[in-house]
Amino acid sequence: MGKGGERPAKLMTASVHAWSEVTKHRSPNDAWLVCNNKVYDVSGWHEHPGGDVIFTSAGDDATDTFAMFHGPGATKHLDQFCIGSLDDESRNQYSTREPKSEEQIQFERGYRMLRNKLKGMGLFDSSPVYYAYKMLSTLGLAIAAAAVVATFNGSTWTDTAARSGAAALLGIFFQQCGWLCHEILHHQVFRNRTVGRFVGYFWGNFAQGFSVSWWMNKHNTHHAVPNVHATGADAQNGDPDIDTMPYLAWSKPMLRLADSAFSKWMVSRQHLMYFPLLALARISWLQQSVAYVLNLDETAGRTVKGAPGELKPVPHEKLELFLLGLHYAWYFGIAAMHPTFFGAFSFVLISNVTCGLALATVFGLGHNGMAVYDAAARPDYWKLQVTTTRNVTQDPFGFVHWFCGGLDYQVEHHLFPTIPRHNLHKVSEITKDFCAEHNISYHHTGMIEGTIEVLDHLKEIADEFVHSFPAM
Repeated sequence: MGKGGERPAKLMTASVHAWSEVTKHRSPNDAWLVCNNKVYDVSGWHEHPGGDVIFTSAGDDATDTFAMFHGPGATKHLDQFCIGSLDDESRNQYSTREPKSEEQIQFERGYRMLRNKLKGMGLFDSSPVYYAYKMLSTLGLAIAAAAVVATFNGSTWTDTAARSGAAALLGIFFQQCGWLCHEILHHQVFRNRTVGRFVGYFWGNFAQGFSVSWWMNKHNTHHAVPNVHATGADAQNGDPDIDTMPYLAWSKPMLRLADSAFSKWMVSRQHLMYFPLLALARISWLQQSVAYVLNLDETAGRTVKGAPGELKPVPHEKLELFLLGLHYAWYFGIAAMHPTFFGAFSFVLISNVTCGLALATVFGLGHNGMAVYDAAARPDYWKLQVTTTRNVTQDPFGFVHWFCGGLDYQVEHHLFPTIPRHNLHKVSEITKDFCAEHNISYHHTGMIEGTIEVLDHLKEIADEFVHSFPAM
């Protein structure tokens, strides 16, 4: 197969293809996909600006996933990869060659029309005033934390307690930076995506300590296939956010990966280990970010160019590394204002643990304990996004919306990821009505109740594991 951007002449002749042919091309180096009934060969296109997320649609229909990630005019960039179109019969079939019912055809038409309706209502447009306020108020958290550390620099219990509170406040700053970076890189804030990318570097690399390129590659894949297992020939079609073995198993099929004594111990107690693991989440993500920009693992910040094994760094990698260095400079600079080494160490530990718990708790509420699918048997785009996602009920004071950074409307965010946070509450009512009309499950619960659902699900899987392996 041809590599991305290097199309063999024989493939440039438009032809008609059936799903039985398209589904044979399901790997990154042999990847065909369908968008609006046209067939594209994107084999080996690791230079794709959004990362390897494109291969999650290999051998499948990417129509709605493409609409989810791209703005107007992006279709023209696919033209060089077009090799033909679906035949008439295949246009009314799933990629598994199962015929679509008339009900399913109308349903797909309905949610595509709904997207256009929301665009017409201006709900994809962001408010500059809102995001100016969010950026300034978020930056204020870090300034306040630094001011407290500088002011309370004595050795009294009051000073120690104040500095501990500042550490927790800085952890919340890191969490809120995550939400801002998330919105900016989902193109909710800036129409110009290049501007958004560089503003994202500030809130991601410099302020939060996370590599933007690392995060985008991971998060875009999650959006394309939430709660989907990577299995067999579909190894590239899995959600990295549920790739949590050997620590946590989110479904019974994942139990087969508990193949070491350590993993068996962890999985059998995973409902008890959940929060301790969340506490360490930020430290793990910091390590992954540094590894990514330093090219320290097989996927870290690299693109394939030309012959197999010929690699080059991704664009802006040196800038990302420089900004990560500045992050640690200001972060450890605040820690160094403590009068003792133990105080500085406690500050770093508390801020990281606070951020890990605050970020990962919200992530867990969004998807964990919801439906999990095998890559080869996932449902259509809409049903996949809705059935794998949990919304969080609002409180009268707006704390949930602020703390969750808009991911309290996780269902709407997954269906329409470029809609800005401040419009999601309007979209929610419209989406709930659409789901009710088409008898699609739409799950929402309180923050505490949702967390209990997550823990109960983990315990159910752990009990299944212990039952299967009584020696544990």
